[in-house]
Amino acid sequence: MNRYFKEVMDAHELIQNWLGNAEAHDEVCDNLLARFSPAYSMMTTGGILLNFTQLNNFFRTQRGARPNLDIEITDLQIVAESEGGATVTYIERQKIGAQAATLRFSTVVFEANQGGRVIWRHLHETSMP
Repeated sequence: MNRYFKEVMDAHELIQNWLGNAEAHDEVCDNLLARFSPAYSMMTTGGILLNFTQLNNFFRTQRGARPNLDIEITDLQIVAESEGGATVTYIERQKIGAQAATLRFSTVVFEANQGGRVIWRHLHETSMP
């Protein structure tokens, strides 16, 4: 699997575990947050721009906040790729228990850090009907 696609899948597995499981260990959140650049930015589906500090604060306070969260990632596509990173799009479906599922279209900009590790630099999410 393409390393950028794998990163999307792995990060969302951690997000699902952290937000959906009140018993998740601190290492889950630590491993999740280590995937993001200190210069990270995110445009939420609600039109709010977050930076890394805000993302960190959000995740640190949300352990188990969405019990039984299920996240499904589909339609992964490379928009552009270079030695220094890639831009990837995907569709994310989130469902909590019996609630209606939500869909979002996401575009992520990845960069490779000095060690060559793929990190999240920017994410833009758009709600889908």
